[in-house]
Amino acid sequence: MTELFNIPIQAFYVQILIGLINGSFYAVLSLGLAVIFGMLNVINFAHGAMYMLGAIFSWMMLTYLGIGYWPALVLAPLLVAGLAVLMEKFLLSRLYALDHLYGLLLTFGVAMIVEGGFRHWLGTSGQPYPMPSAFEGVADIGFMMLPLYRGWVIVFSAVLCLATWYLIERTRIGSYLRAATENPTLVQAFGVNVPLLMTATYAFGAALAAMAGVLAAPIYQIGPLMGQNLIVVVFAVVVIGGMGSIMGAIVTGYALGVIEGLTKVFYPEASSTVIFVIMVLVLLTRPAGLFGRA
Repeated sequence: MTELFNIPIQAFYVQILIGLINGSFYAVLSLGLAVIFGMLNVINFAHGAMYMLGAIFSWMMLTYLGIGYWPALVLAPLLVAGLAVLMEKFLLSRLYALDHLYGLLLTFGVAMIVEGGFRHWLGTSGQPYPMPSAFEGVADIGFMMLPLYRGWVIVFSAVLCLATWYLIERTRIGSYLRAATENPTLVQAFGVNVPLLMTATYAFGAALAAMAGVLAAPIYQIGPLMGQNLIVVVFAVVVIGGMGSIMGAIVTGYALGVIEGLTKVFYPEASSTVIFVIMVLVLLTRPAGLFGRA
């Protein structure tokens, strides 16, 4: 079979691959958002800026220090996590007792300051980042040629998402986190350092966003606006999956990436809006999201 619905079958494979790559970034980013919202009740609008920082830090390490992709995949998320610790300690922690809207406005302001500062320094044009030498080239997987780096992004993102889900849903630390969101006073009475848990959770969510930025660096142009362009879509993914739902963020991220890719085959004009159409339909029929609790 060479065609499906009068469309070359190869076009399906290519768009599914592109959808899985985009879905990988949607899943990792929305996972970080879901972790932060689920544990801290903060709508973190600075998440796109953290994604951008991960990519730009990796570019700066290579350009100014000669530090390559593999060390940057660890160091850039750690740097962003360190900044997130400072932000949580000195800014966000003062707003936990207030309405969610205050946290959203604060993180939105921080994102505008960070992105504006880098735009002033780097301008709006993107910067290239070289492909890691280990993943140059393509692999023949029978029905298509798969670029090795894109395959690495899909596999690594899936492992990262499942490891995060396991950490939160199946380990003692995860049970402390979930219990602290329900009754922090009671959990603290058992000797658990709840403020430290909150700080660590925010830093972990920020590190996930930064890691997605490092993964994206060899694929997309690095620039101050790269997070701003993505954050609205990622918020839609989180809403569809269910705010705070870990598994919802993962499954919805990959699914919407593939749906978006296939829409480019059948009706390209709708590819940039299909996620938001689905979000509206989900909100009308299931306001808590597909995996959320009513």
